[in-house]
Amino acid sequence: MSILLVEDDQDLATGLLEALRKEGLSINHVGTAKAALHVIGTETPEIVILDLGLPDKDGLDVLRQLRRQHRDLPVLVLTARDSLGDKVAGLDSGADDYLAKPFEMAELLARLRVLGRRMGTSSSNVISVGAVNLDTTSQTVTVNGEPADLPRREYMLLKVLMENAGRVQTRDSLENKLYSWGEEVASNALEVHIHHLRKKLGSDFIATVRGVGYTVKEA
Repeated sequence: MSILLVEDDQDLATGLLEALRKEGLSINHVGTAKAALHVIGTETPEIVILDLGLPDKDGLDVLRQLRRQHRDLPVLVLTARDSLGDKVAGLDSGADDYLAKPFEMAELLARLRVLGRRMGTSSSNVISVGAVNLDTTSQTVTVNGEPADLPRREYMLLKVLMENAGRVQTRDSLENKLYSWGEEVASNALEVHIHHLRKKLGSDFIATVRGVGYTVKEA
C-alpha cells in the first residue's frame, strides 16, 4: 500500500514515517499543499493522510481540489481540529475518514486497513485465494493451513497481489507500492521477490503477464 503523508510538523512526520514503514507500508512525505497536489497529480498514491493546518493553504481547500481531480482516492484527515463542526466540514469536503490529534497508532493503522480493504477485492481482514490465506491484522500468511515465513517485502508484494486478485499489476505500480522515495532498488528486485514467493506458495500461484507485470488469479 503506497501512502502520501501531507504534514508540516516534521517531528510528527518523522515518527509516522518510521512507525508506518515498520508496519510494511510504503509511505512518502511532503509538508505543503503545493507539493501534495503536485505529487498526487504525477505519482498518485493509494491513500492520502492529510493534515489541515498546512503553511501555504488550508487543508480543506486541498481536499476539495483533490476531490475534483481524484474522486475515488481515499483520504484520511489527520488534524488537531477536533470539534464536531470541524469533523463534519472535513467529511463534507470529501474525506473518507477523520482522526483528531492526539491519536493512538493502533487506531490509525486500523483505519488505514479499512481504507485499504475498500480498494481491493477483499471485505475482510483475512484475504483468501486458493490455499493461501493472508491476515492483514496479524500480518501472517498460511498455505494449506501451515504458516509461511515471509520477509516484509514479500508480504507487502503478496498483499497487493491478493487484494487485487484477478487484476494485472504492472511492474511500476508494484515497485511504487513496495518502495518509498530515495530507496535504492535493484533492477531485478521485483523478480527476486516473485521467485521467492513462488517457491513458498507454489509455482502457479503468481502468473506473469509478459511485458506488463504480475497477477494472482481469483479463487
